[in-house]
Amino acid sequence: MGSGKVTDWQGKNVTVAGLGVSGIPAAKVLHGLGAKVTVVNDGDDARAREQAAGLQELGVTVRLGDGATLPEGTELIVTAPGWKPDKPLFTAAAAAGVPVWGDVELAWRLRGPDAAPWLCVTGTNGKTTTTQMLASILKAAGLRTAAVGNIGVSLLDAVLGEERYDVLAVELSSYQLHWAPSLRAHSATVLNLAPDHLDWHGSMEAYAKDKGRVYEGNRVACVYNVADKATEDLVREADVEEGCRAVGFTLGAPGPSQLGVVDGILVDRAFVENRQKNAQELAEVSDVNPSAPHNIANALAAAALARAFGVPAKAVRDGLRAFTPDAHRIAHVADLDGVAYVDDSKATNTHAAEASLAAYESIVWIAGGLAKGATFDELVTRSAKRLRGVVLIGADRGLIREALARHAPEVPVVDLDRTDTGAMLAAVQEARGLAAEGDTVLLAPACASMDMFVNYNQRGDAFAQAVRELGA
Repeated sequence: MGSGKVTDWQGKNVTVAGLGVSGIPAAKVLHGLGAKVTVVNDGDDARAREQAAGLQELGVTVRLGDGATLPEGTELIVTAPGWKPDKPLFTAAAAAGVPVWGDVELAWRLRGPDAAPWLCVTGTNGKTTTTQMLASILKAAGLRTAAVGNIGVSLLDAVLGEERYDVLAVELSSYQLHWAPSLRAHSATVLNLAPDHLDWHGSMEAYAKDKGRVYEGNRVACVYNVADKATEDLVREADVEEGCRAVGFTLGAPGPSQLGVVDGILVDRAFVENRQKNAQELAEVSDVNPSAPHNIANALAAAALARAFGVPAKAVRDGLRAFTPDAHRIAHVADLDGVAYVDDSKATNTHAAEASLAAYESIVWIAGGLAKGATFDELVTRSAKRLRGVVLIGADRGLIREALARHAPEVPVVDLDRTDTGAMLAAVQEARGLAAEGDTVLLAPACASMDMFVNYNQRGDAFAQAVRELGA
């Protein structure tokens, strides 16, 4: 199924795996291209039936309650990214020699001949912020662009919509990359690698391999994290186009072919004439909001991708200044009695929480929730010297309490055994009791939120509301 022109799709038997945010648009697009589409879905609840009815009106076949059986005559499967590779449907497809694509692969194949190049961002943490920073920088350079992919705007919409783009800033998850074998970016970055989604990928090696796919076939730059050797290893293993360069970003002074920081200035020694001797100033650290270390790293990665695309230095500065981060990402809520209250509810794993804790000197840490199989010894060991006190909430708080007992026994811990709606207010009150002037009370849970809250947004909102009630 080569270029994806309409003639290629006429009468093709395509099975779409999963309803939801990627499945429904994929089914509609394929149906519109003349394919014979069957949607299979594990669930058969009221919502699924409602979604199915909308597709059936168009003439799409929908099978609810059976996502395991390969429909007869299937020539291609297009899957929702969350479907695990070991599902029976994919085993059957492999046995029948049927290819499996994700929605990203479908979008890549359906691009027109003069389609906008993709600048791709993946990594365990910081993907969304970096992609949004990149889009802000590209816009500041006067380019028509959008932040798309795993970020809310469907890639299919971006590729097939009326709007014409010069370049796309594309956030990709490891799931999406797993199902995107022919994707070839202009330039790409893996921001960092830490254990995450191992239940889906099966091992850290498989997870890293899927992340590393983003470098395959890059044309101009493979951007890696100097502080995270695993990302550089992935660049080494990638098969790229001739002339494509490895470009590092670092919070220290950059070497040749790197971007880094010198005396509070973000500097580029990769995309300049005579990089052995010259450096280009891009922006000041204070232009990055918030200017916590891990967010400066995000800004450097975004700048590297933009510079790979030929963006001038001034646009990097202007784009970073214009950028405002999404809610619940190290967001300063208030100062009460000389204590700062910061909401980083988005820190849903240990790697993100460690980056958050590294941004402050003296912390009362509010942590806990669903651990998703994580362990906390390393996080506590690395952060112990910054902790003035800890308040624990959530289902798996015992795991963090045990790690604190092993590696930071002198740090006072309040263990809150309650999950009612007032639990967050109680946590903030306890944290206030532990904090002294100059401290930061930091919500960086290192865990998912679904034991007590609908999502991390609601958890962050509850924290901010509790801080406001305390202030009143």
